Amino acid sequence: MRVTYSVPRHRRKKKLLKQAKGFRGGRSKLYRTVKETLVRAGVYAYRDRKCRKRNFRRLWIQRINAAVRSMDLSYSQFIFGLKRAGVEINRKWLSEMAIHDPKGFAQLVETAKANLP
Repeated sequence: MRVTYSVPRHRRKKKLLKQAKGFRGGRSKLYRTVKETLVRAGVYAYRDRKCRKRNFRRLWIQRINAAVRSMDLSYSQFIFGLKRAGVEINRKWLSEMAIHDPKGFAQLVETAKANLP
C-alpha cells in the first residue's frame, strides 16, 4: 500500500505559515519563502537577545552619566566612589533612581564624593 504524508505535511506547513503571520507579501504565503524567512528571523532573534542586554546597559550608563554630571562628578568617579564605599547597586537601579528619586540619588552622589581619594 502506498503511503502519503499528506496530513503530517499539511500540519507542518500550517504551523510554519502560522508563525509567519504578519510578514509581508510572499514571506507569509509561499511555503519555501516562509521557511527561509523564519530561519533568518530566528537567527536575528537569537543575536538580538544578546544585543538587547548590551544596549540597555549602555542606556543606563548614559542616564547615570547625565545625572551625575549635573552634580559636578564624572560617571567613572561616581562608580569608583560607590565601589570604595561598598555600595552595591546595579546600573539599572542607579538609572531608575536618577529618574524617579533624585533626592536618594543625590545622597548616593555625596557618598561617592566622600569616598574619593
